Amino acid sequence: MSENAIKETLKRFPYGFYSLTSRSSAGDDVNAMVFNWFSQVAFSPRLVAIGLQKSCYSHGLIAASGVFAVNVFNQEDKEALMSFTKGRSKNPDKMKTAEFELSPEVGCPILKDAAAYLECKVVQFVDLDADHDILVGEVVNGGVIKPGAVEDTLTLPDIGWSYAG
Repeated sequence: MSENAIKETLKRFPYGFYSLTSRSSAGDDVNAMVFNWFSQVAFSPRLVAIGLQKSCYSHGLIAASGVFAVNVFNQEDKEALMSFTKGRSKNPDKMKTAEFELSPEVGCPILKDAAAYLECKVVQFVDLDADHDILVGEVVNGGVIKPGAVEDTLTLPDIGWSYAG
C-alpha cells in the first residue's frame, strides 16, 4: 500500500472532536485543548485511551496531576469549542476568559456548553517513541449535561477538518 493510500485510509475513520481539560497538581493552573484520537479500551475497569501530543501543554499538566477530563460537545455547540483550538504557546490567556466549572471528582474544568463529560485518573502513559504518547485513564465519574445521541456528537467532519494520516 502506498503512503498516500495509508494516509487516505486513516482519514476515513470517524474521529470525534472533543476537549481535553487538565489541571496542575496544586490546581492553580488549568487548561483546555481540542483533540480527537480517543477510544474506550476496557469495560472493567472502564478505561479510555487518548493519543496525546508530547509537546502540548496539557501533557505536562496531566503527567504531574494524574487527572484529566474529556468534554463532549453536540454539533450545535461547535463554536464554543473553537476558542480552544490554539495551544497555550499561541494563546496563553485562553483560560482567563473560558467559562467552566471544576469537575466534582478530579477537579478539572468542565467547559460551558459541553453536552457531557468524563472524569479520569491516569493509569499509564505509554511512550511510543513518536510525536504522541498514549494516555490511558480510568473513568471515575461522568455526567450528561445536555440531551443527545451519538449522531449529535461533534466530529471533525462536522467542522470540515482532518487530523489523521
